[in-house]
Amino acid sequence: MPEKYHIATKPVPPRRPRIGKYGIVDWREDCARCHNCVKKACVYDRHRDEVKYIRNLDSVDALFFDCMGCFSCVQDCTKNLLCLSINPEYEKLGNSYWTPEIIQTTWVQAETAKIPVSGAGYGGKFSGYGFDSMWTDMSEIVRPTRDGIHGREYINSAVDIGQKSSFLVLNGDNVVSPLSPILSIPMPLIIDRIPDKYALPKLDAIIVETAVKTGLIALVDAKKWPLTGVDADKCLPHIAFYFASDATMLPREILEKTRLAEIEDDRNVKSRIRELKQIHPGIVVTVRVELTAGGIQRAIDLADEDVEVIHIKADSNGQEIGSEHPMFIKDMIRNVHRTLVEKGRRDDLTIIAGGGIALPEHMAKGVLCGADLVSIELPLLVGLECHLCHQCGDSHTCPAKIQEISLSYGVGRMTNLISAWHDQLVELMGAMGMRDARRLRGDVGRAMFFEQLEEEAFGRLFGNRLQA
Repeated sequence: MPEKYHIATKPVPPRRPRIGKYGIVDWREDCARCHNCVKKACVYDRHRDEVKYIRNLDSVDALFFDCMGCFSCVQDCTKNLLCLSINPEYEKLGNSYWTPEIIQTTWVQAETAKIPVSGAGYGGKFSGYGFDSMWTDMSEIVRPTRDGIHGREYINSAVDIGQKSSFLVLNGDNVVSPLSPILSIPMPLIIDRIPDKYALPKLDAIIVETAVKTGLIALVDAKKWPLTGVDADKCLPHIAFYFASDATMLPREILEKTRLAEIEDDRNVKSRIRELKQIHPGIVVTVRVELTAGGIQRAIDLADEDVEVIHIKADSNGQEIGSEHPMFIKDMIRNVHRTLVEKGRRDDLTIIAGGGIALPEHMAKGVLCGADLVSIELPLLVGLECHLCHQCGDSHTCPAKIQEISLSYGVGRMTNLISAWHDQLVELMGAMGMRDARRLRGDVGRAMFFEQLEEEAFGRLFGNRLQA
């Protein structure tokens, strides 16, 4: 049995004042100074933390909002002097998809490398848009694998990237049929390029170092090579160079040290794949397909013997690019996966899905929908205390001051976040009774979809829901 995948982590505290959701307003005018004040009995010791915080307060716009929302002090105060308030700065974070809850959760994971726990429990919707309309089936929780990351059973989170042969031709004990190169990574996740809107020169080196530390692979624009302050021999096995249509090939001695490359989709895809294979026969090549109106069909058409991996990419909110009524990434993944299964081509290639993957549960749900693995970029940026501001790149001052971060801080926060995502994947697989991440691919029997359940329950009574 192989050794369990483990990421070494340590807490990396934030550099900036925390932007929490809840704070306690204390109306002290009528306080009776009770000896057994409920604030002293705070389960999370937040009131004492607030006293320490206020002593070193620099400005009034950084007030203490780090309450866990357990309501114990609000409910137990005999004079009803305490009330819970929501931080207005918290409500400004992100957008309609990258909600403040997602951003705050990501901050906690990047700081602690632990699965976040809310004192107020889950206060969100049980169904909603996108991945929120999909639930994983935990009916197998009675299995021994329910112990997850603390269990005695081995749960394998590794996945393979490359073209798998549908059959082998043997001559005695020798395999005579050609075998395509396959690489394995320890979890169904690769690190994509940071969007130009948020890109900073120092982020590339931080992302590459994170890939080395976690054993993953990071996509790097070939035009940016070489990277400043990066040990090439150590990092190249964890780098996948991205070649735009107008990019020139890198030298052979560089490419031969890598395992994966990605090219932009264009009419010369086949010849560019052959060119890369001539330079480095052992490299796996993926084709990046933007999920525009014709993206799904393009991905299906590319599934032939010359293409090993397809990277389908939606926008940052997981939506179809440039469409008036966009599909969501989970539905586009299912469409591509089902069509390739029907054509008998699904096992001939690997599908990487990106766009809208904001939480670890999205990684698992993307694989359940039919992807082999997913790609992320914005969660790692958020882990650096980014607010995902609307005005980013418009000459506004960055509230997170990401341009000032150190290499150790950036690598530490990103590594913690990936470790927390891996732990949650293993916990989820354990609850589902799954021992291998490869078995998750396309196993929609382990998932429930709101649209299907609604139609089965109410379709005969009220008819089918009209689609936008």
